[in-house]
Amino acid sequence: MSIEKVRAYLKGFGVEGRIREFSVSSATVELAAAAVGVEGARIAKSLSFKVEDKPIIIVAAGDAKIDNAKYKARFRAKAKMLTHEEAHSLIGHDVGGVCPFALPEDVKVYLDVSLKRFETVFPAAGSDSSAIELTCGELEKYSSGFVEWVDVCKAWQAES
Repeated sequence: MSIEKVRAYLKGFGVEGRIREFSVSSATVELAAAAVGVEGARIAKSLSFKVEDKPIIIVAAGDAKIDNAKYKARFRAKAKMLTHEEAHSLIGHDVGGVCPFALPEDVKVYLDVSLKRFETVFPAAGSDSSAIELTCGELEKYSSGFVEWVDVCKAWQAES
């Protein structure tokens, strides 16, 4: 089971005890926010894409949306999300529990700057009923295959 893989992975950092499991689904931003008891923007959603036939994950704030122009400029490809089957086979986590932890070596992880406005955020922990509270620094440190912080989202900044 994916959550057990994540628990074992996070044990290497001594933070496995911080994983929270819920009796309700946390598979969407709205459900996760309700389960955790925070605003949806603080849910760190993991979006899985394919770039040159390789899987990548972009972790973004719950209220952020991929900006196709920014994405294309950064990755030189059109944003193409993985199917449920591809997420399962290429990422190793099912949709709803996709997270940046305990990933296959070829999966690269990018963190979007939309997360940086929060003291702590809540990514999933490998299942559709789990989360872990982390600072952005911890998220960067614990993410498997972390590459860099990127700015590929829109709709999260306050209107000026």
